[in-house]
Amino acid sequence: MTIARLDNEVFFKKAFTDKIVFKAFVKDIVGIDVDPDTIETEKAFSPKLGSINFKYDIFAEDIKKRIIIEIQKVEYDHNFDRFLHYHLQAITEQQRTADDYTVEKTVYTIVVMTAPYKINKKTGEFIKDEVLISSLNPKNLKGDERKIFNHELIYLNPNYKDQDTPLNYRDWLDLIYESIHSPQNPQINIDNVGVKRASEIIQQENISPEEWEQAKIEVGKRQVIVLEREEEKMEIATRLKGIGISISDIAKATGLDVDEIERL
Repeated sequence: MTIARLDNEVFFKKAFTDKIVFKAFVKDIVGIDVDPDTIETEKAFSPKLGSINFKYDIFAEDIKKRIIIEIQKVEYDHNFDRFLHYHLQAITEQQRTADDYTVEKTVYTIVVMTAPYKINKKTGEFIKDEVLISSLNPKNLKGDERKIFNHELIYLNPNYKDQDTPLNYRDWLDLIYESIHSPQNPQINIDNVGVKRASEIIQQENISPEEWEQAKIEVGKRQVIVLEREEEKMEIATRLKGIGISISDIAKATGLDVDEIERL
């Protein structure tokens, strides 16, 4: 069995907009049952809130829950801030007037990262976690969490395999990782009905010529974005070097290798 890479948005959306896959994924990752009427891609709210044109890769909701799934192939510096905005937008969008602050639907945002994390510029910390979960629930001074809000923002990154990761996460993390690194012989748990279904949907023989073409276009777009950002980093590094900032500090600030900076 050869499967398509899930770090390509075309194939990711093909798999995860399937209702069986979507419901199984959400059940395993969030622990809830959902029954969405529709599963949308490139969802945007109208009228939009604020000046940023938010679009969600995969968006679905039922009577009580709103589910967002985002795939991010390249680790940009602003990722965590970006998806916090996405998450909060899906919450605040439900309250359109000053008369009623009620948020009717619980929001779960699942972000799938397919590239290793970089050092956090704000803290200097290098994050190495497969699963990160953030909620809005407050804690008292003793550290006890109060279940006031149920909204959750979940990051998944299969590049940091942890032996203690529970099976409900492991099955999907392995599917994503194997599709990228071993697509011709993926070692995945097909006893998981959702994972099996997803792997069948993205088998090479089930990808249409039109989808292959769309996937190639998507790869080209990403390469342009990466190139533009690398050029920006080189320009910043050149300016910092010109004013006497140390090479090690420049490397931390830009993410460039020391050798690259020395050659500037």
